[in-house]
Amino acid sequence: MSFVLIQSAANTRFKHLKKLATSRRERLESGQTLLDGIHLLQSALAHGLPLAELIVSESGLLKPEISAFVSLHDDMPGVILSDALFAQLTELPSPTGVMALFAIPGEQAVDVLHAPVSNVLLLDGVQDPGNVGSILRTAAAAGVSHVMMSDACADAWSPKVLRAGMGAHFGLSLLTKVDLIAYVASLPASVLSVTTALDATHSLYDLDLRQPVVWVMGSEGQGVRKDLQASCNTAIRIPMAGMTESLNVAAATAICLFEQHRQNLV
Repeated sequence: MSFVLIQSAANTRFKHLKKLATSRRERLESGQTLLDGIHLLQSALAHGLPLAELIVSESGLLKPEISAFVSLHDDMPGVILSDALFAQLTELPSPTGVMALFAIPGEQAVDVLHAPVSNVLLLDGVQDPGNVGSILRTAAAAGVSHVMMSDACADAWSPKVLRAGMGAHFGLSLLTKVDLIAYVASLPASVLSVTTALDATHSLYDLDLRQPVVWVMGSEGQGVRKDLQASCNTAIRIPMAGMTESLNVAAATAICLFEQHRQNLV
């Protein structure tokens, strides 16, 4: 193993890593992000996506699982950080001890936007990183093919969203900064485009979901924009008991996607 040891916060490589951990602009301009934790590293490799560089803390290198992973990939470039420096790259109270520098996959927007419609999820202004990551994880588990996100969403490739997604990113066709209104408007009239609304007449459970569906989910506070709602041909509500007014967007998305999944299993 020929890793470089970094112990100074003034180190140029460390400064770049710290910017990736905290700055959306840095991730966008460099086309790179950080994968935090051995599960994400293994998931990326399992999907055939290479890691650009391993980043290990001094104490992390002493953990058998991490040490074995590093030995297995000893041909990969890497750095060892002091524990104090490694802690600056993560918001976790107990640092994982291992990260990787990762090149964000290119988005094949033209191919996806003009492909035959399959199951698609649109996220309109979902701003909480935990919600975005949870939704991506649910989408992958429910068999969604593509996820498209508006520019107002949280950064899909931020370390926090990646952690919450638990590797879902690597199995999805993920497009960001999409003009969702234009996309929905371009769909054939026969395609079911569904948004949720508290005052909708039809229940989720009234729909026949044994067909490709474009789901549209909105922001935590305002929901789906009115003009985007108007572009959809179907609005549904999720029946709820008690006095609860609405559901968290991640919970609502999970209910809808798994109702579709259930119907397709019958």
